[in-house]
Amino acid sequence: MTDVSHEKVPPHPVLAAWYQEAAGRQGFVQSLFDRTAPYYDRINTIFSLGSGRWFRRSMLREAGLKAGDQVLDIATGTGLVAREAAGIAGVGNVTGLDMSAGMLAECRRNVPGISLVQADAQRLPFANGQFDLLSMGYALRHVADLRETFAAWLRALRPGGSVLILEIGRARSALVQTVLRIYLGRIVPLLSGVAATRDSRTLMEYYWDTIAECVPPEDILCALREVGFEDVRKRTYFGVFHAYTGRAPAR
Repeated sequence: MTDVSHEKVPPHPVLAAWYQEAAGRQGFVQSLFDRTAPYYDRINTIFSLGSGRWFRRSMLREAGLKAGDQVLDIATGTGLVAREAAGIAGVGNVTGLDMSAGMLAECRRNVPGISLVQADAQRLPFANGQFDLLSMGYALRHVADLRETFAAWLRALRPGGSVLILEIGRARSALVQTVLRIYLGRIVPLLSGVAATRDSRTLMEYYWDTIAECVPPEDILCALREVGFEDVRKRTYFGVFHAYTGRAPAR
């Protein structure tokens, strides 16, 4: 594994419209997710148009998840990815981790039986080599440092274990990016505010800003390789949905 103590690689710059310095990011995000946790699944239905569940399960299977594997779902939120992982690996083999107590409370109701841990995505409170697969669904833009985060994930994986990161990013096509900006940047926040709360609208406005300012996929792939992941790949669906995968060295 390479040394990751050098310059940090945040997934996006400081977003001054929401917080004034990098140190304020985590508190802002944690508070926002705590306030919107009871409405998050409703918001997700608006965002995903009903396509989310089959896509998450399909990506987990493609990443190699099978019955009996030990899974850590990072930034588990209300358990959308964890639920699909439990359907494949078994409920008792899935652990969900999130920094938001509100999200974990919703996850406990949605996916009964899985283990839940409140912790930071890049400071994992687990022994080295504990999991066969680590997953994260649409939350990479909320970590502080890509290299430090990926290095912590690599340590938590067993030799040959896999990582799966689902993300949404800027489209290469200007037309698709314009449609994305109108839909995610305007329509979804508006509908979220109507269907849920004002905080839900704020969440989706912030969500769009993190997408618009996120580092390019090449930087994410590079950070995964730099910390030691092998067979690092990215598959893109519909021009904007990315599935990043990698494998811990067999050692």
